[in-house]
Amino acid sequence: MTLSNHRLPHDEFARIRAEVLAQWPTGADVDFAEAVAYQRAIPDARRLPLRLAAAAREGTTLVQPRAGVALVDDLVDLLRYLEKEGEADLLPTTIDSYTRQNAYDDAAKGIEESRAQGRSLLNGFPAVNHGVAACRRVNESVGVPVQVRHGTPDARLLAEISYAGGFTGFEGGGISYNIPYAKKVPLEKTLADWQYVDRLTGIYEEQGVSLDREPFGPLTGTLVPPCISHAVAVLESLLAAEQGVRHLSVGYGQCGNLVQDIAAIRSLRLVTEEYLDRFGYRDVTVSTVFHQWMGGFPQDEAKAFGVIGWGAAAAALSGATKVIVKTPHEAFGVPTREANAAGLRATKQLVVMLCDQKSTETAEVRAESDRIVAETRCILDRVAQLGEGDLAVGTVRAFASGVLDVPFAPSRFNAGKVLPARDDRGAVRLLEPGALPFTKELLDFHRSCMEGRARHEKREVGFQMVIDDIYAVSKGRLVGRPR
Repeated sequence: MTLSNHRLPHDEFARIRAEVLAQWPTGADVDFAEAVAYQRAIPDARRLPLRLAAAAREGTTLVQPRAGVALVDDLVDLLRYLEKEGEADLLPTTIDSYTRQNAYDDAAKGIEESRAQGRSLLNGFPAVNHGVAACRRVNESVGVPVQVRHGTPDARLLAEISYAGGFTGFEGGGISYNIPYAKKVPLEKTLADWQYVDRLTGIYEEQGVSLDREPFGPLTGTLVPPCISHAVAVLESLLAAEQGVRHLSVGYGQCGNLVQDIAAIRSLRLVTEEYLDRFGYRDVTVSTVFHQWMGGFPQDEAKAFGVIGWGAAAAALSGATKVIVKTPHEAFGVPTREANAAGLRATKQLVVMLCDQKSTETAEVRAESDRIVAETRCILDRVAQLGEGDLAVGTVRAFASGVLDVPFAPSRFNAGKVLPARDDRGAVRLLEPGALPFTKELLDFHRSCMEGRARHEKREVGFQMVIDDIYAVSKGRLVGRPR
């Protein structure tokens, strides 16, 4: 089948579905009609799109952690703890790495070994192996919405099990869960596989079941310029809307400069809604997701809380619909549930304190937002041109030509020519723009930002700036100044 941005016909979807559900025995437990009835009966308090819509109306920012363990009972206990002790507004079920690679046999072994040792030996919840009934038990154990968060290039079976299991939100996309996560997976394959996920979501919508889809905003999480993550979010939103998705949460990973972070969230909603309207998808609701700092963390817990607090403040001041929370144990690996809850409470405190202080519409924020929108439009319009109107085709061609280029991504289908670095005030700019299709004015701006920092630091513009910036936050600074 040739890749195209068309809505999957019913017979084509049904043919693929038979193959997908046959990938693992638990697929046989998915009964679509029964799953629709089950989803319709879920209380409004546990429906993610409704909770996000309410937060948008109220002007509040919801807090959500990352969390997932191997066994059902342990996950239930963990999520209940984070709901009660962490005061989480929303909860996740983070999926394990074996499931992300469709290695269900390995996940099964991990489950058995976890049972034998009495602790989780997987870094998440193997939802496909546990199946529909277990997922429903997880969802029914708490009083707030639970979203599936993962990192899976081929998430078709995971989506089937998740939706039938009562989850009302599903993260990821054909770009954001390929380019930053995989090395050898062709983009054509992941875009096609995620057309299936989005069509499945759309079919549930057509049956009166509202489900939230969230492109993964941070990408590699390392100095990603907002225009690049915005372009990916908008493309995945447009591809999803074509398949019938009606509720989208577009995300952004904190860069660290407050003006840029506020401008990024505001421009993200604006440009997403602009392009959805431009392409005729006018019945789609959009919410925003702010990811706290995704780079290296200080090992000292007190300093780590400082980073968490800064992310919480930026999320609240930007007016993000929800914030994905980090923990003070980020530098050490998988956090304890106590550390996870502590990060949530610290974030909740900041969010509540700042809920009435969103008067940040300054000239500087407006200028930064306008610049991000202009850069994002340059990329998106060129993608549409490359695809001759077909955004799926355009996306593949854009990555092949470097028009879309994610910094530090492992994929061999990514050009890897773009190099970001911070300017003198800590905003992420372009040291090397690669083949990004910017105007001369925009390119001159980025060049001047780098030259201004170089003058201040009395050194040449160069790759050492990038290296210094990558490690700066873990060493207690935002900009990697020479010592």
